[in-house]
Amino acid sequence: MPSELSQYAWIVPLFPLAAFLALTALGRQGKKLGAAISVAAAAASFVLACALYLGRLKEHAADYAWNEWTWIKAGDFSITMGFEVTNLNTLMLLVVSSVSLLVLIYSCGYMKEDERFTVFLGYISLFSFSMLSLVISVNLVQFYLFWELVGACSFLLIGFWHFKPEARAAAKKSFLMTRVGDMGLFFAILLLFWQMPDHALDFSAIQSAFAAHAADAASSPFSAGMVTGIALLIFLGAMGKSGQFPLHSWLPDAMEGPTPISALIHAATMVAAGVYLVARTYPVFLASDAALQTVSIVGAFTALFAAVLAAAQNDLKRVLAYSTVSQLGYMMLAMGLGSWAAYSAGISHLFTHAFFKALLFLAAGCVIHAVHTQDIRRMGGLAGKLKVTAWTFGIGALALSGIPPLSGFWSKDAILTEAYHDKPVLFAVALLTTVLAAFYMARLFILVFLGSDRDEAGASGLRLQAAAAAPEALPRSMTGPLVALAVPAAAAGFLFLPGSALSGFGRWLTGEGVEHGADWPVLLLSTAAGLAGLGLGYLAYGRKARSPLGASAGPASGGTAGLTPFARAAEAGFYVDAFYRRGIVAPVKGLGLVLQAIDRYLVDGIVRLTALALLQLSRLGACLQNGKVQTYGLVTLLGLVALMLAFAGRRFLHVG
Repeated sequence: MPSELSQYAWIVPLFPLAAFLALTALGRQGKKLGAAISVAAAAASFVLACALYLGRLKEHAADYAWNEWTWIKAGDFSITMGFEVTNLNTLMLLVVSSVSLLVLIYSCGYMKEDERFTVFLGYISLFSFSMLSLVISVNLVQFYLFWELVGACSFLLIGFWHFKPEARAAAKKSFLMTRVGDMGLFFAILLLFWQMPDHALDFSAIQSAFAAHAADAASSPFSAGMVTGIALLIFLGAMGKSGQFPLHSWLPDAMEGPTPISALIHAATMVAAGVYLVARTYPVFLASDAALQTVSIVGAFTALFAAVLAAAQNDLKRVLAYSTVSQLGYMMLAMGLGSWAAYSAGISHLFTHAFFKALLFLAAGCVIHAVHTQDIRRMGGLAGKLKVTAWTFGIGALALSGIPPLSGFWSKDAILTEAYHDKPVLFAVALLTTVLAAFYMARLFILVFLGSDRDEAGASGLRLQAAAAAPEALPRSMTGPLVALAVPAAAAGFLFLPGSALSGFGRWLTGEGVEHGADWPVLLLSTAAGLAGLGLGYLAYGRKARSPLGASAGPASGGTAGLTPFARAAEAGFYVDAFYRRGIVAPVKGLGLVLQAIDRYLVDGIVRLTALALLQLSRLGACLQNGKVQTYGLVTLLGLVALMLAFAGRRFLHVG
């Protein structure tokens, strides 16, 4: 039986929508009232999401779907809207609503001095409404509408500080690059509409149709090529939102937005939407081995590629941004392994990653708030001055590094276990990525929090403001969410602990009898990989953490002097953006200039020439009608020929 609360799931996104409307009416006035409205609405959504989640924990809880509101009707065909409650989207409701609430509370301290504070809160509320609505959408058309609205909100939030050219450029880049992926999803929807029986686009109908295809392809309306094409187009949409290579470079640039947005969009919500899309349409992928292989290879490459880039960055938020890309690659790798156990492992990592990455971003915001820079080469010795931030950041860093018993260890281990048995090569890539993740987090923590104050050493010229450096200078609205997020970052992994009473997560999520057992070789290798990365980080940076940081600092202190060409290329993102500028943007601009010249000199010239000819011919016709052709008609005809020759020469010879 479905939970009685399931029929009220549609109310969850309405609270932030009401907050957005109220804040829009309020304008820029009433900051305290605006903060109270937005936080209260987010809290209400979180409470209802928690109630729905607890209801789904009951044994034999049935899925619930309501799909009776007719949106478009044409003859016998109609598109309806509604909502659906499953274990997967209930888990996502819990994640999105909890992180949104904590980010809003944090923003009350971080953004309170901004004159557009209420506008910022309104944008976050609209984003939360869009994301929560996306999660419970009952069909792909409704999903796509909120998918695009999430992208529009992301554009507004990344470019919130629009007076900064970098923020405007980052917002445009994120919008355009994710549109590439969105077109893939759009064409996938068109193909599904064309191929599905009765043009049904409900998720339940799609899952049933492709599950039937996997069981008996001969009687299926889908050809093998069509199934693979639909799956790959869906994955293209997921690649854009989740920053998979080569559509990843918008995400690090999006760090130009306010730090709370980095935590909200790039930790738990929008970037996770791509993984959620693959999970929501997983039977489509299970019906195509080629699509699964593509997903796993792209995910593995993205995980390793972004981890290398994260280890070479000197901007605090960009390190975390590339780390997000890498962890999303981990999730996609799991999804591509093609089993419900791997599917469960990928979702479990999505769940744990949401909390420890939001924690890391918000802690990074506290550091930036204190030192007024994002350059980790100009930091150091902050652990004694920002104690709460240092401890919570450390918990998040260890969780991301895969150190037991923190949450990231168990979800990563579940992915590694599935890869170990199914794809040994991908297992090796994932294990190397774990080493790199621990390495760059050790580097980050050492350079930011350990050692001596770089400024006291007289190296960087940056001075910590005494008030900002003191722990009490950070308001509780900023430190409170750190503590709240540190709890699930540390303990959420016990939901997936093999052999425990709570280890039925996979079975609960999929209903497929999935169990995650302990695989001791993988457990030991995973632990060793995390510890090895931390050890390498200490050897490279820990011993010199007390050294002053000069302008010509070498690799040991996070500088760039003396780096190999490979390291310099990694710091520059392996020139992916340069390739886009020169290989795509520049040719498109050049084509635009050519088309502009053709329009101006050829098309426009022909139009004007035709207009002049018709005008003169009309005058000649009038003269013929009046019998005045002897003089005026001859002059007009000769003038027309001369005019046409002169006009053509001026236009076309000028171009040549």
